Amino acid sequence: MPTGMKVKAIFEPLLGSPEATRTADPVASDAVDVPSASTAVRQARWRLVTDALLLLLAGAFETLSAPAADLSQEPGWRITFIVLVLAALGLRGAYRAHVSQHFLDAARMILSATALAAIIVTFLRVAVTDNSMVAEEEIRSWLFAAVYLIGGRAVLSMVRERGNRLGHGVPTIILGAGRVGHLVARRLLAHPELGLRPIGFVDADPLEVESPSGLQMLGSQHDLEEVVREHRIEHAIVSFSNAPHHDQLAISRALQRMRISVSIIPRLFEGVPDKISLERVGGLPLVTIYPSNPRNWRMSIKYALDRVLAFCAIVLVSPFLLFAAVGTALTLGPPILFRQRRVGLDDREFDMLKFRTMRTGGTEDHEKGSSIAGRAVEEGLGPGGAEGEHRVTRFGSLLRRTNLDELPQLFNVLRGEMSVVGPRPERAAFVERFKDRVSRYEDRHQVRAGITGWAQVHGLRGNTSIDDRVEWDNYYIENWSPWLDIKIILLTFLTVFK
Repeated sequence: MPTGMKVKAIFEPLLGSPEATRTADPVASDAVDVPSASTAVRQARWRLVTDALLLLLAGAFETLSAPAADLSQEPGWRITFIVLVLAALGLRGAYRAHVSQHFLDAARMILSATALAAIIVTFLRVAVTDNSMVAEEEIRSWLFAAVYLIGGRAVLSMVRERGNRLGHGVPTIILGAGRVGHLVARRLLAHPELGLRPIGFVDADPLEVESPSGLQMLGSQHDLEEVVREHRIEHAIVSFSNAPHHDQLAISRALQRMRISVSIIPRLFEGVPDKISLERVGGLPLVTIYPSNPRNWRMSIKYALDRVLAFCAIVLVSPFLLFAAVGTALTLGPPILFRQRRVGLDDREFDMLKFRTMRTGGTEDHEKGSSIAGRAVEEGLGPGGAEGEHRVTRFGSLLRRTNLDELPQLFNVLRGEMSVVGPRPERAAFVERFKDRVSRYEDRHQVRAGITGWAQVHGLRGNTSIDDRVEWDNYYIENWSPWLDIKIILLTFLTVFK
């Protein structure tokens, strides 16, 4: 993950709907309002100040380089552009207080805000001036501003993520020490880069759970004020508990009076996608869920674009394909490709292609199998993967580390058997094993399997939780959009470079 997530994304895909974590402003898209002295507010102020300084810096460098491009721009128009960019970002919620933000979402917002500002200034200049170079000048303004702002956000994101990993995240309590509460705690503890630092639970009647998180019990609702003051709590997550409704409501209101921001885990959270609306009917808030349809025309367009993208990618990476093919032939001999039966869309099987990386030994089918069971289990090696590792050649190890062994799957995409982005395909034996044991496992086969996926870019590969992988794959299916595919592709490149 390149940066810390927003509060709304903390529970992706635990809550299914990132929108559901907002409490202060149900219309806002990116924020949970927090007290003025909080870490989130200080970070929001830093974003505003940093953006303003970077826009001024971009304008200065644009002015210095303008003579070389035989262009110029009056200072008044440049200031107008800067004000419009900051206003557009502010209206999009960039300077609202929230715990943290996806860097890629911030970059997308910056590109659209700077483009909108450039279009407005271009229109105004064309209307009131007779400069024939207006379009060229504003395009330069847009490019300079976008590059500087995105670069600045990248630095801020890295600094914030580093600070979160060092234990400087927002102090957070969890109200309700049940199964879901401990699930939230385990995820926050495992991913400090998300920005929330769980301190402990507040619950008068904690439950016994199979997988406790290890967080301490801080007390009951009667100790809430003391807990907040002692641990300098800035955020609270309301989970499920045995407390009656009026007690939970009283706790939430008490926290808001203490200027503590609150995230609420909704009932039926497993079935809440991103696409929801909140409206009031008779004074009651109703959250309406719009189910996804993985069979609609948008997916058909995605699959068609997949083939075009795969063809272009094959042309672009042909030198790497040639390098991997020659190296495999010299170190292992023929055949160069390893074919393995996998299960894809609608439970149809196909031969997934990879470059061979292992010497023949025992059953060839053991080479890099199940993405769900983890690489050690994939190869039939046992938990530690000790057996068989000696069969991986040095060149094969290089291919694995760089993921070049996966490139032949572009031909699977070209043939319509796979997609560029989607759940990783599985062997039939593992499908039969998991579909009865893992909740909603079969839902993964509503779409074509992918070369990369939402679970993989979040580190769920190798010996990681099968349930978590399926959960994140289903999140992708329920919330698919072209932007989500682009985000996954970009995160894949970042992961490979890391």
